[in-house]
Amino acid sequence: MTEPARLNILFVDDDPLVLQGLQRMLRPMRNEWAMTFIESGAKALELLEGDSFDVIVSDMRMPAMNGAQLLSEVKNRHPRTVRLILSGHADKELILQCIGSAHQFLVKPCDPETLRTAIARASTFSSSAKSEQIRKFVARMDRIPTVPGIYSEMVEKLKQEDVSIDDIGSLIEKDPAITAKLLKLVNSAFFGLCREVSSPSEAAAYLGIDTMKALVLGVNAFQSFEGVKIRGLAIDHLWSHSLEVASVARKIVENSCVPRVYGDESFVAGMLHDIGKLVLATNAPAEYEDVLRRAKTEAAPFHHIEEEIFGANHADVAGLVLSLWGLPGRVVEAIAHHHDPAASGASGMNPVIAVHLANAIVHDKEHTGAAERVLNRGFLESIGVQPEISEWMELAI
Repeated sequence: MTEPARLNILFVDDDPLVLQGLQRMLRPMRNEWAMTFIESGAKALELLEGDSFDVIVSDMRMPAMNGAQLLSEVKNRHPRTVRLILSGHADKELILQCIGSAHQFLVKPCDPETLRTAIARASTFSSSAKSEQIRKFVARMDRIPTVPGIYSEMVEKLKQEDVSIDDIGSLIEKDPAITAKLLKLVNSAFFGLCREVSSPSEAAAYLGIDTMKALVLGVNAFQSFEGVKIRGLAIDHLWSHSLEVASVARKIVENSCVPRVYGDESFVAGMLHDIGKLVLATNAPAEYEDVLRRAKTEAAPFHHIEEEIFGANHADVAGLVLSLWGLPGRVVEAIAHHHDPAASGASGMNPVIAVHLANAIVHDKEHTGAAERVLNRGFLESIGVQPEISEWMELAI
């Protein structure tokens, strides 16, 4: 039997000691990855002209050509190559230059497991697209939501045994835009708190740190598309729909005998399950307006129309994009398969099933009967999950 081809990865850093460290750190992966280490952006571009690389991992601060400039060139010349950037916390201005060019930002110093996971997800990204058309489309996107630095810092901070809610609140407050949007959301009727919350620390105390982490991700993702106007697509409605799906998905899990972590993962997945619509709409507005127009007059499900036009639907695109964020595998699966849970291989209640059900429930609440267009009754029955929406409706807000 033919062995699968090794992933071809190019590492770029102007410091030879850093490259040597990467070689040592990643030596256990040499049977799975073909790795090349180069000391400048110019040499990397020269090498790319003669060889095909699946992934490039570049340092940010380099002389002559920095990481932002390099990845911009790679995007234009080799759009199918997945692009990862290594950056320090002080690189905010350079990071802004990378938006649209980098698929994922990794914070330095980057531990081996984080780097391995990011590259492994890049491998999945490279091989799981439904068609050549969508692979090229995703690789060439100009507008793509990226993992906020605040979220990455929260994840690292939470690894410390003595971390407190105040520590997490202080991290969030470093980003005034996210803080303002979070407080507006937390003080809205959606959460129904009995008093006004005035700081991220207070919000974390009321809602829990895991919910705050999820809200940081969701607020940042939707904030990436502020100011975008696509005829027929109401971003505010999409955001409120996503929040409600997140809430219902978590309640479904909490009412089932499954691990507690499934609830937090279902909340994150529910909040981001439709982000692929914004990605498609902002990167191909004319085609997406055609999707929206046809959806009003045709009986076909919305995601089927997307597949006809793009070769994949918004769930596929979101799964591909968000797989590069380093989110838990069950979260990515729940997002990618929320229209087709059978493809996930689920055998019982988990985040995939919870988000699939929650999406149907919220659609039915918005438009009576709409659940039947998105619900996979046959599959739910086959794995022993109650498919009757009326039985779950009481969990909706």
